[in-house]
Order: sequence, then C-alpha cells, then structure tokens
Amino acid sequence: MEPITWTGFWIVFIVCALTMLACRVLPLFLLKGRKLPERVTEALGFIPPAAFAALVANDLLTPGMFDAGFWPAGAPLVAALIVVVVARFTKSLLLSAIAGVAAYALLVMI
Repeated sequence: MEPITWTGFWIVFIVCALTMLACRVLPLFLLKGRKLPERVTEALGFIPPAAFAALVANDLLTPGMFDAGFWPAGAPLVAALIVVVVARFTKSLLLSAIAGVAAYALLVMI
C-alpha cells in the first residue's frame, strides 16, 4: 500500500471540510427564522441524551465484560446506577459527576 500524496491528502481534507460545513451550517441557514413544528422540536431534544447514552453504553457494556468475573464488570454498572439516581433527584451535572467518580473509586477499592 502506497502512502498518500499531499495532493490526495488535500483533496480528502477539503471534501471532508465541505461535507462537515454543509451538514452543520446549511441547516442553520435554511431554517433561520422558521418555526419548527412542536413534534420536530421535541424530537430534536432527544438527540443529545441519545448520543450520550450511546457513548456511555459503549463503555459500560462490552462483549467480554464478565470474563474476569462478576465484580470487575459490575462495579462500573453499579456506579452508573448511582449516577442515574443522583442525576434524577438533583438534576445537577456536577453532583452526578462527583457521585459517579466517588462511587466508582469506592467500588474499585472493595
């Protein structure tokens, strides 16, 4: 396999940059000043939590997570449960993060 040339690099870079700008900037210009239907606005509100949940689930749930035993895989799951409970009652990102880190640190020491 040959290394990429500078010309090839710049072509890929420019195409990626234009695609990114088109996907992120064009909708802003096209929808500026328009009122979106309430259902669309509500659906768009689910995107950040869904993306975050996917990232967290990817770190918490792996195919061989119980190979080393139940507790090495269970500690992060218990810490995540504690974070969910703290977040539900306090609605504070800072307290949730502190609770998660503290819970995980304590559970790993056990």
